[in-house]
Amino acid sequence: MKFPKAYKLKEIAEIIDSKYVGADDFSVLGMNEIHVVEPGDIVFVDHPKYYDKALNSAATIILINKEVDCPEGKALLISDDPFRDFNKLTDTFKPFVNAVSSISDSAIIGKNSVIQPNTFIGHNVTIGDNCLIHANVSIYDDTIIGDNVTIHSGTVLGANAFYYKKRPEGYDRLKSSGRVVINDNVDIGASCTIDRGVTADTTIGEGSKLDNQIQVGHDTVIGKNCLIASHTGIAGCVVIEDDVTIWGQVGITSGITIGAKTVISAKAGVSKSLEGGKHYFGIPAEDFRTKYKEIASIKQIPEILEKLKNLNI
Repeated sequence: MKFPKAYKLKEIAEIIDSKYVGADDFSVLGMNEIHVVEPGDIVFVDHPKYYDKALNSAATIILINKEVDCPEGKALLISDDPFRDFNKLTDTFKPFVNAVSSISDSAIIGKNSVIQPNTFIGHNVTIGDNCLIHANVSIYDDTIIGDNVTIHSGTVLGANAFYYKKRPEGYDRLKSSGRVVINDNVDIGASCTIDRGVTADTTIGEGSKLDNQIQVGHDTVIGKNCLIASHTGIAGCVVIEDDVTIWGQVGITSGITIGAKTVISAKAGVSKSLEGGKHYFGIPAEDFRTKYKEIASIKQIPEILEKLKNLNI
């Protein structure tokens, strides 16, 4: 998330009531999660295991719970609870605004687009030309939808990221300030859920087609002309490159990349990045030729055991 203007480090520190290391006028341009940070961004870290990753990231302002050596060209915000203060910054720069109607006055709807009854369209939503949004769709604030998009009933675009911190009193949610971006010529089936980015975008690429009842996690990027079948669950921060086919009930873990022109068979469990241009299936998902050989070998075990028994081995 980029701020509406450049702020000084001292100004940001005053908002969250924290100490800081760096010049008073050190420039702060925005705030982002570790995987999408850019120079001028704030990133937060609250565990020593991830200090080096945050300090060596592209972010130039590190919101951290311990004073450490500050890398050259960067600044620190010292907080006893970086998670809490990251949320405080979200509330400051992207506060929740109540809806007063089912279609916000700030929404922009393009030519020849049809919005069926009982659809909710939030603040600052943009819908392109020749779209068809069926009944009972919920499109949360800041969502961007291109031209020639069809969205079927019951789908929700822009719900919160599934991102929590465990505390003694229960779970504390990291507030989401990102967007959902749906490019041109996308079809989205009934009862799909596409979560907004924590601070950036969850993106569906041009020409991709989603079946019914698909979950897409926060900050995931799906490329062009992908085909995704029903009951697929995609975690956050996944990159799915162009022309990927994913069949039903596939589960994909967070933070991995699926290469272009990959095919993933039904019920596969994807726990690591997959090289493009191959066909995968199984749990964990592996190249189908390798997997078939494994299955064939397993089927031979009883026969092998019987032969060994007969040989008194």
